Amino acid sequence: MSPTPPLLLTHPQGGAVQQLDELLQRALDLGASDIHIESGADSLRVRFRIDGRLQVVARPPLAMRDAMVSRIKVMARMDIAEKRLPQDGRLQFPYRGQTVDVRVNSLPTVHGEKMVLRLLNFCQDRPTLAALGFEAEDEALLIQAVSRPHGMVLVTGPTGSGKTLSLYSCLEHINREDQNISCVEDPCEIYLPGANQVSIHERAGLTFASALRALLRQDPDVIMVGEIRDAETAEIAIQAAHTGHLVLSTLHTNDAPSTLERLRHMGVAPFQVASSVHFVLAQRLVRRLCGHCKTPTPQSPQMYQARGCALCDQGYKGRVGIFQVMPVSPALQQLILQGSDANTLNVQAQQEGMRSLRDAGWRKVLQGVTSAQEVLSLTHDA
Repeated sequence: MSPTPPLLLTHPQGGAVQQLDELLQRALDLGASDIHIESGADSLRVRFRIDGRLQVVARPPLAMRDAMVSRIKVMARMDIAEKRLPQDGRLQFPYRGQTVDVRVNSLPTVHGEKMVLRLLNFCQDRPTLAALGFEAEDEALLIQAVSRPHGMVLVTGPTGSGKTLSLYSCLEHINREDQNISCVEDPCEIYLPGANQVSIHERAGLTFASALRALLRQDPDVIMVGEIRDAETAEIAIQAAHTGHLVLSTLHTNDAPSTLERLRHMGVAPFQVASSVHFVLAQRLVRRLCGHCKTPTPQSPQMYQARGCALCDQGYKGRVGIFQVMPVSPALQQLILQGSDANTLNVQAQQEGMRSLRDAGWRKVLQGVTSAQEVLSLTHDA
């Protein structure tokens, strides 16, 4: 197995400014998505989330905690005197000629404030759908869905499964000067030139629902809603899809058929779901096997397993999507109108050729992209 990345900040060399810069630099070098700085009773721990998994990278002296927390708060324009309540902020960090946007959250804990820094890909290019992991036939179906002038396309999956990146890759595909694309998110994490992007601000009254109403008065062609969280947002988004707009959004469900049932449980009438939603995509992110050290399994030379080397993290490097693609056919529309449950919808969709997430994962296993262990661990409920 490959070693854990070298521990950092184990000695108090330099001040909080230098050490925080080193942390951010190291996190970006390793491709981390989040930095956790957390206090124990007598210790301080720093962890990076790399390819979806947390790992300890540093144990700075506890005496550094207050200086590091204060430095982060100053950079993120947070109240350094407020230690009793959670706070949100943002900062920017220069990295390799670019500016990386960092979302910051503080949380009071028993042993002091915990800081989580989310490293956003605001300045990065959107990958193509093929680069995300779509099979050619699934990519064609998705492009066909987002090329329609109206209706709703939904992407579903747990937090951190890459839903927003998939949506922006779709928007990139249809982003033209004759299209008015508007996005509302909490907050905007990816920059799309030519689009009108709005970050919600609930304390100021700018919610998903209110922002969506405003966008509908902005003569939109395409609307992207970061997440449908409540019945009000769902109703407005559905109505937008009915009135000649293409609407893209996300929900948190385990698989594609469950998404249609979830909308009904949120209070959306079956006829509205059936007539507006025309495509649902469920996804997960699995770790890619390291191309330098992966080895065939004893069971089959077609399948590979993780080994680990100096160029990867325990045999893996990077992640790739696995996708369940479900166009909403006339037969599925009829079942929705009849109030059918997710199991019934799933049976019909499978008869029409829809693969389960696990089956989509096995394709990646047989292609040598990931391991069977990785697919099994991430598709136990799908």
